[in-house]
Amino acid sequence: MGKVTFKKELCKGCGLCVDACPKKILAVSKTESNNKGYFIAECLDAEKCIGCAFCATMCPDCVITVEK
Repeated sequence: MGKVTFKKELCKGCGLCVDACPKKILAVSKTESNNKGYFIAECLDAEKCIGCAFCATMCPDCVITVEK
């Protein structure tokens, strides 16, 4: 099982990580935004994370950290 974390203040909510996730456990929040006004990406079900780091690889701003 993996652990995914986001640097929320740097996330722009582009959704590239959401598209890259093979388990489809990431989503762009409809309610939580950062100080810049962007709706941020979040993990919906951390238990299903396999630690593949596809999300971190796709993130253009390097805001995602994946630990195994």
